Amino acid sequence: MTRRLIAAAAQMGPISRSETRESCVRRMIEMMREAAAKGARFIVFPELALTSFFPRWIIDDQAERDQWYEEQMPNPAVKPLFDMAAKLGVGFNLGYAEKTQEDGATRYFNTAILVDANGKICGKYRKVHLPGHKEPQPGRRHQHLEKRYFEQGNLGFPVTPMMDCRMGMLICNDRRWPEGWRVLALQAAELVCLGYNTPNDHSGFPEVDALADFHHVLSMQSGSYLNSVWSIATAKCGNEEGSSMIGNSVIVAPSGEVIAQSQTLEDEVICADMDLDMATQYRQTFFDFARHRAPECYGLITHRKGASPDPDDS
Repeated sequence: MTRRLIAAAAQMGPISRSETRESCVRRMIEMMREAAAKGARFIVFPELALTSFFPRWIIDDQAERDQWYEEQMPNPAVKPLFDMAAKLGVGFNLGYAEKTQEDGATRYFNTAILVDANGKICGKYRKVHLPGHKEPQPGRRHQHLEKRYFEQGNLGFPVTPMMDCRMGMLICNDRRWPEGWRVLALQAAELVCLGYNTPNDHSGFPEVDALADFHHVLSMQSGSYLNSVWSIATAKCGNEEGSSMIGNSVIVAPSGEVIAQSQTLEDEVICADMDLDMATQYRQTFFDFARHRAPECYGLITHRKGASPDPDDS
């Protein structure tokens, strides 16, 4: 019997610096209701869905910085979203800034969780590929300082069985790095969830920024096709505190085809009826890993970090 899952991307328009978590949660609950009314049983929300994208600012005061992170999940401000998920029987993926105590130290991560249809957390991922810089870059109207405010994720790339599906998570810049996709695929992931906050005005190279939408969709299509997985990418988008962020939330099939795509830079729900067994079809043909992969030939992927010529070529 074919396994099917109607799933949604709940795109969010801009979140102002002054908007409360309670306000963000009300917006998400409204979209959750809309998605459920369309038959969706699973929803992907954006990266850092509870706050404005604070890594664009230089915040030196530690107490002020800590206000952007969640120390508990769910906390009182976010619990209504979990309660509504349980009421509607809908699972979800949520991104937020996490502050935690580990190994005797205070740690900060860009985090995403999977929550099942009973409102229970059953999976967690911390962003591995942090973009931008640790120190402010001169002459830039908007900074991108994720390396200043977050540590590299330390949970690997877990796959969680949920909703009769094997789900993995990536966050924003992770989509550009094929290694994360492949690690998930090697664990037989069938659906990859990804939230993002992607500006198109921060790189310092206008010709690169102009291709931000194209590169985003390209990354999702290639990641899905080359790894035989469904993927859902959900934006926080629009003009947020003067910074322009792309939309183009998409649901992509293992064939690489875009099945659903957002049309606005505002709160918007898109849905797709996913045939989960479609992943198996591609893994039995073009991407039969066990039959075709040659990991003995890929040593540089784990042994070398940066690009450099081999000694014989220098």
